[in-house]
Amino acid sequence: MILRKLQSGGCRTWLSRVSLRPEVCFFSSVPPQPVPPLAQTLQGYLRALEPLLPPEELTHTRRIVQEFGRPGGLGSKLQEALERRARLSKNWISDRWVQWAYLESRQPLPVHSNPAISLPRRDYNDWRSQLVFASKLIAAVLDFKAKINTGQLPAESMRGMPLCMELYPLLFSSCRIPGPKHDYIAHYGRSRRSPTHITVVRNYQFFQLDVYNSDGSRMTESQIHAQLLRIRSQSWKTDKEPMGILTSEHRHTWGAAYNRLLRDKLNQESVRLIETGLFSLCLDSPVMRISDEKYASRKAAQVLHGGGTFSNSGNRWFDKTLQFVVGEDGSWGLLYEQATAEGPPIATLLHHILEYCEKPDPKRAPLVPLPMPKKLYFHIDREIKRDIEHAKQNLDILINDLDVHVFNFKRFGKELPKQHKLSPNSFIQVALQLTYYRVHNEVCPTFDIASQRMFRGGRTEFIRSPTNQALKFVLAFDDPTVSREAKLELFRESVDAYTALTKQALKGHGIDRHLLGLKLQAIEEGLSIPKVFMDTAYGLATHWKLRTGQVPANTDSVMCFGPLVPDGYAVCYNPQADHVHFSVTAFNCCEETNAETLARTLKETLCELQDLLQPPV
Repeated sequence: MILRKLQSGGCRTWLSRVSLRPEVCFFSSVPPQPVPPLAQTLQGYLRALEPLLPPEELTHTRRIVQEFGRPGGLGSKLQEALERRARLSKNWISDRWVQWAYLESRQPLPVHSNPAISLPRRDYNDWRSQLVFASKLIAAVLDFKAKINTGQLPAESMRGMPLCMELYPLLFSSCRIPGPKHDYIAHYGRSRRSPTHITVVRNYQFFQLDVYNSDGSRMTESQIHAQLLRIRSQSWKTDKEPMGILTSEHRHTWGAAYNRLLRDKLNQESVRLIETGLFSLCLDSPVMRISDEKYASRKAAQVLHGGGTFSNSGNRWFDKTLQFVVGEDGSWGLLYEQATAEGPPIATLLHHILEYCEKPDPKRAPLVPLPMPKKLYFHIDREIKRDIEHAKQNLDILINDLDVHVFNFKRFGKELPKQHKLSPNSFIQVALQLTYYRVHNEVCPTFDIASQRMFRGGRTEFIRSPTNQALKFVLAFDDPTVSREAKLELFRESVDAYTALTKQALKGHGIDRHLLGLKLQAIEEGLSIPKVFMDTAYGLATHWKLRTGQVPANTDSVMCFGPLVPDGYAVCYNPQADHVHFSVTAFNCCEETNAETLARTLKETLCELQDLLQPPV
């Protein structure tokens, strides 16, 4: 048994013991995801609203919820339909969730959707070492893919329960395709002749690089390195049109540009090669170095969006499921598209890469001549040129609007809460509630994410952080009339309440996916949307001002993504034994929010919570 953190949807699950078995676990070996009882979900929903709403609004909403949930009412009929759907399908909510949360969203993928993971800087600062490390990275990913293909990937279980492994094969040769009303995901790895190439992009120029020899064997690191040197020698010019910028647009705009682009046969071929590639490797120019503290934020932002059109944003194809970013200055990371890839497979892949990178190159390169990597060309007419210019302007506006603040909190890590028999994740979630209250004088709709991988085809569930216990605690904490003992008791109660919600979600009994399922079921049946979802309380409860997530790594990495709403924040954290990495993002256009203020208040709050648990002598 080993201790492993599993993460989901760009965010976290539960810290738990995960055992690895040497055989592949297929989704049939895990139970179906349950549909929670309707009364339980509606009760949980009203409880979640209590800290957010004034009493008179709550009374109004309670009446609407009771009407919806009465025996034989609309809620009961929709519940029966969901239970029928659960019996007849692999998973009653996952496909609908992916469609609703990702594929129907028209927001640009950078910042709004694709999570980035920035990893500790490698110890080099020149292009030669960049290519050596990039070769090792490619070999590590191919080694991981081979383990999936041959059934050698250890099956995972949590608390003795096997976890669904079906997302792993979908990571490779997959890509999101834009559409006018919604996107779709294309999986090219399932075809009989699976793709054998990756896409490498440098100075906005894309290359097809075959990574398997003619006999089907994987290329060695030295073979890959020789090919990357060839790509470098073919991509000197920096005056090329940044085709990848088009993928950063509003999805409707990109969908229209995509159709225009594909009218040309050359463009069609180049785009198809990018989409079918196993994954993409982005060879970036150096991140501008300022102070060490600012460098961490700049580095995370680089992976997230490329730093702008004058930097490396043209080196991305944001629709691609997996993009590895390797900078000339030792910065590196991973950007992924969530409709296909959620956190747990990404976590395991990164873990494998880091372990592989510690080993020497296992194989000597065979002495066979290698074909030249194929440069991908595009025919750019006046319309496409205009599309690129618009996309450049819009991406730069988005990037300039996003404030990214990354810091390493060094006073303590996850060992401190553990010593006091508190869940480290619950501890941080309550700390975030207190931090937000101190800055904004209110609690707000906040979610963390729990994995549902213990169920067949399971994806994620939200855990709502604001509880009645958390509200009592944040109101008492800065009140000088409340004793330290009383504050400590309220703190423990709020941490335990959050832990209980997490356990509930891990049993498949969260409230948010169930509520969404009921709403989407009504829409599918052509019914008018039930009043419970048209109520202002539901709109407020799903206006997520605080989007949070835990990074799934036993290394000093930091995850980063943008807020879900214009007046919100996104906070990611990675607790290690004696320190915690945080990233905080907010939009500059909102006068009420400020990433630096929230980050500074969070540091102060964590220090004060340490003093609460361990009073200074």
